Amino acid sequence: MPEEERALKACAKSKVHDRLNQNDVTNKINVEDPDRVRDAVLALFAARYPEADLAPLRRAFDDVKSLFQGTYPGYLPCDTPYHDLRHTLDMTLAMARLFDGHDRSHAEAERIGARRAMLGIIVALLHDSGYLKRASEAHVENGAVFTKIHVSRSADFLTRYLPQLGFADEAPAAAKLVHFTGYEMDIDDIMLHDPKDRLLGYLLGTADLIGQMSDRLYLEKCREFLYPEFVWGHIAREKLADGREIVRYASPDDLMLKTPGFYEYVARARIERKLGGVDRYAAAHFDGPSLYQSEIDRNMRFLKNAIDEADLKRMRRFCYSLSRKEAQVA
Repeated sequence: MPEEERALKACAKSKVHDRLNQNDVTNKINVEDPDRVRDAVLALFAARYPEADLAPLRRAFDDVKSLFQGTYPGYLPCDTPYHDLRHTLDMTLAMARLFDGHDRSHAEAERIGARRAMLGIIVALLHDSGYLKRASEAHVENGAVFTKIHVSRSADFLTRYLPQLGFADEAPAAAKLVHFTGYEMDIDDIMLHDPKDRLLGYLLGTADLIGQMSDRLYLEKCREFLYPEFVWGHIAREKLADGREIVRYASPDDLMLKTPGFYEYVARARIERKLGGVDRYAAAHFDGPSLYQSEIDRNMRFLKNAIDEADLKRMRRFCYSLSRKEAQVA
């Protein structure tokens, strides 16, 4: 039986529910298609901010597509398997929905407003630009080598890029806002004077977490793609100056065994305590339960069941497209 046919049949047998692997939490938007995500975000903004000129957003989407595909001047194509264009688009769509949920829940004076919301989307689109290798960095094995400093690299990119969109005044704030998506700085140490800018940071950090953890393929991507990135970035194993070695994740399976704890004690705690619990605005957007939380809960249940049954091989919900990408990475 051909490899593709076997993979498709395996996927059909392991299907948990009818959400397509490439689709967002609503099962309507293909988050691997930058044009579909762009149009969805622009439609949401046009409805929420009807007087706003959304041309900068349209250009930002086009530039980010070019950046990840390797046609943006001075940059090579994205080669990080986990932190790819799909993740960026999924996170950005979540960010737009959080904006909508917030502004529909507040009086006009308390709303984020069109320009600040556009800035947030641009930062979301470029929050992982630091993983992209510059043309002069072709010798670097993989962009994941920059894992520990990728947020600072993203801040540098934003500082240079935002003036091209007419957001030069916001560039200093943007360079701080992007740090809400990473761990180079403690959130409490990020200094922003305007409370609405701090709110923007909370929304960014939250969108990054709920976007990736609600991905239909989150578990498989952690095992097959995130673990290799952790190896490249010296996160899985780290040599200290005194020669000792810290082993955080001994193998892909070890990463999966520790993922429920990461969600409960790191991600969930970060969302609720450090990021102000702003994930509640997803429920406001959907006018009911948050589909992001529902999908995260589904992923965690699936993983915990696999761990309880000592059968991590159950995590084969990806179809041929993900298998093929894994082969390309290898």
